[in-house]
Amino acid sequence: MSADTPINPLANKHQAWSALFSEPMSELVQRYTASVGFDKRLARADIQGSLAHAQMLAAQGVIGERDLADIERGMAQIRAEIETGHFVWKLELEDVHLNIEARLTELVGDAGKRLHTGRSRNDQVATDIRLWLRGEIDRIAALLTAMQRALVELAAQHTETVMPGFTHLQVAQPVSFAHHLLAYVEMFARDAERLADVRRRVNRLPLGAAALAGTSYPLDRRKVAELLGFEGLCENSLDAVSDRDFAIEFAAFASLVMVHVSRLAEEIVLWMNQNFGFIDLADRYCTGSSIMPQKRNPDVAELARGKSGRVVGHLMALITLMKGQPLTYNKDNQEDKEPLFDTVDTVADTLRIMAEMAAGIVVKPEAMERAARRGYATATDLADYLAKKGVPFRDAHEVVAHAVKVAMQRGLDLAELPLPELQAFHPQVGADVHEALTLRGSMAARAVVGGTAPAQVQLQIERHRARLG
Repeated sequence: MSADTPINPLANKHQAWSALFSEPMSELVQRYTASVGFDKRLARADIQGSLAHAQMLAAQGVIGERDLADIERGMAQIRAEIETGHFVWKLELEDVHLNIEARLTELVGDAGKRLHTGRSRNDQVATDIRLWLRGEIDRIAALLTAMQRALVELAAQHTETVMPGFTHLQVAQPVSFAHHLLAYVEMFARDAERLADVRRRVNRLPLGAAALAGTSYPLDRRKVAELLGFEGLCENSLDAVSDRDFAIEFAAFASLVMVHVSRLAEEIVLWMNQNFGFIDLADRYCTGSSIMPQKRNPDVAELARGKSGRVVGHLMALITLMKGQPLTYNKDNQEDKEPLFDTVDTVADTLRIMAEMAAGIVVKPEAMERAARRGYATATDLADYLAKKGVPFRDAHEVVAHAVKVAMQRGLDLAELPLPELQAFHPQVGADVHEALTLRGSMAARAVVGGTAPAQVQLQIERHRARLG
């Protein structure tokens, strides 16, 4: 639209504040400031909050029982219209709140106008976001549980499956594939703890703060909190309407969980690479190439990895949005919704598809074991073997380094070196040395709590199953 576009004289006839103004809002400003295109997804929460507010107003004698009945009847029809797609969203009404209020007034008359008694859109929108986000938190918590269960059940099939454990992406020590998977279960378990902690701070009621200073009407805020299932109140009206730290905190949780997803996705991409060949994925989680007919690309894992950047970006956007705002409410806060909505959608979709994909992973144990043998993964076990015979560990470390060098020159694994040659490196090497150099012997020896010994891993699997229910 050009600067010369004529102003629509009817553009703000429905605005609650329009009587003050001597000219209507331009269509450009109307489009620029409107949020109904995205905040209409708060409709269910808006209706829920409004009904609780109306019930409290009636209980306090602020509105009559007839008004309450009309409001409840009108809201039931509006909910049905929204759910069936028959509700007409109007850009000139700016946001979800005014759209619903205007339709309610059309349906029930003055009772609809009385609904806004004792509240402002400032505390109304803060309440709606918290109600909506609380529900989404519960949905994501369930998806986090499903993600953990998928990994635990895959791990349960592979407590004895040997794979190379890596540091610096170099073969380090043998671990069980189950142990490796359970590392991600621990990450997601901490994410679930963080999410539960976020929920407690989300679940506080702002309604009753009104525009910024509270209200002169005799509201029973605790009654509204009880009706809506809030655990407490936002105790300062200025803070209640202005801060979005609960949304930022959720975005921080989301960023962490997506970082953990990204790490797992990266490993899935590596494991499926032919040079690793550790796993295979079902065709439904892969795509082909437009030019190379042999390709099976792990696009789901790659996209999950990429979407972590999107979510972290939303966290930065929300922090930046809030950092310069004076008290109290500012229009800047309209910009909190799109990044928050997209963060929720991205995390939920990613957890769902990753859990489904993980549950269908086909493991190739032989390839994992071959990789562990190629990297001298039991070198530390030989050093530990000597240390247990009384050789200072630093000396043992040097002895084993020489042994590995010789084995590498000959293209052999340590376990393939004949006993006399191993004994030539140190007189404490005995006939039992090869027991320490087997991959499974190495795993079984690490029976400390949290270690990769299959018996310990099985205990961890049982603990996680009990925790996840």
